[in-house]
Amino acid sequence: MIVRDRVYTVDDVWKLAQLPENEAERYYLIDGELFVTMSPGELHGALASEIARLMGNFVVERDLGRVTVETGYFPSDDRRTLLLPDVAFRSRSRAPGSARIGFVPQMPDIAVEVLSPSNTLPELRRKAEVYLRHGATLVWLVNPSEKSVEVWRFTDDELTSETVGPAGALSGESVLPGFTLDLSRLFARI
Repeated sequence: MIVRDRVYTVDDVWKLAQLPENEAERYYLIDGELFVTMSPGELHGALASEIARLMGNFVVERDLGRVTVETGYFPSDDRRTLLLPDVAFRSRSRAPGSARIGFVPQMPDIAVEVLSPSNTLPELRRKAEVYLRHGATLVWLVNPSEKSVEVWRFTDDELTSETVGPAGALSGESVLPGFTLDLSRLFARI
């Protein structure tokens, strides 16, 4: 659902999220437009947590950075855009020190969005473009009903995507070298 009464900022969302009456709400922004989304269902949560667990184990074992779930990320030069990837990875060089209390003032290296009944694939594709235009390197759009993932990236300064089917595997590519996620095993666990 879109709330259109004014242009919102990251600071507005932080204040809204802190109000007790909004504790069940999840907000994100694109160009100052405030979106309210419902809490995800079990399938969505199970997929996101399994991806976070597998990616997190790989990252922690190698001290490569930080994996987060449902954390707010915004570009440091744009306080009117805030996204909440279901799973995100930031490399050690981009996530030095301790985790912060507030939203993160940069986009993650890898953003993962899981399609759920409360959103559409075109909405997720719009988010993928926002992530990539503001500093992310890879975006994975997970489609549970198709048991597939759209992989988005910039290639030769052009936004590109490819779909990895249920028998395929995702790669961390140059962002998370050596990390692979076998989709048949991921979807078999859910």
